Amino acid sequence: MAPGASPVVEPVVGEPAAAADLGGERALLVADVHAGIEVGLRYERGVELDARADERRERLCALIAETDADRLVVLGDLAHRIAAPDGDERDELVELIRAVTDRVPMTLVEGNHDGGVAEAFADDLDVIGAGGGVLGGTVGVLHGHTWPDPGLLDADVVCMGHEHPQVRLEDSVGGSRAERAWLRGELDPGAFVEDGGNEGDGSDPPELVVFPAFNERSGGTWVNVDGQSFLAPFLPDALPAGDAYLLDGTRLGDFRRV
Repeated sequence: MAPGASPVVEPVVGEPAAAADLGGERALLVADVHAGIEVGLRYERGVELDARADERRERLCALIAETDADRLVVLGDLAHRIAAPDGDERDELVELIRAVTDRVPMTLVEGNHDGGVAEAFADDLDVIGAGGGVLGGTVGVLHGHTWPDPGLLDADVVCMGHEHPQVRLEDSVGGSRAERAWLRGELDPGAFVEDGGNEGDGSDPPELVVFPAFNERSGGTWVNVDGQSFLAPFLPDALPAGDAYLLDGTRLGDFRRV
């Protein structure tokens, strides 16, 4: 995506997903699937939307095939509702997890919506705790809702979700639209670790990649709008010079100046 960016993690053009080289394994990475979001919006806001469970499942399976992935890694918030999944949401999760694991193993990095999911589907998923972990010795993964494990600083690149980054783009006649975006740049170790704890040796800090939400209905943080607060406790400080990219690969430059 970015000139000179590490080839270890490469976005799939046009999709909120990336392929990652984990040494002996190739993985498809996505964040914030929010399965069952329509159920959640019905209860939370009284909003009725057509269900897209089949579409989400089919897109994930198609991307696994397209990228020739050996594993699917979900960077948190596989489910939408924070409580233990039930009803239509659980049905969607059962079908989605079955469809994926019939093809490849599935790893869930636990997000703030996933406590009930990790427990309910423990036999079907490999689960990494909220502090994150390092896959293949090179790719750090976390959701981003809490302070990370300092060991992620030993990775070449750190991938996270939670933020659902979007940019607001304006046209020549004053109209505007929101577009999902990637954020990518060198990570500041001192801002990434709680209280500036173990910051690694500081000689070659990893790249940080903030993933767009896989689910287009899940909203997000407009990173180029004044007054928007980031959700992760270490952002935006841990990304002092990050660039924004659209899903089609268009580089927008410093996300603060888009």
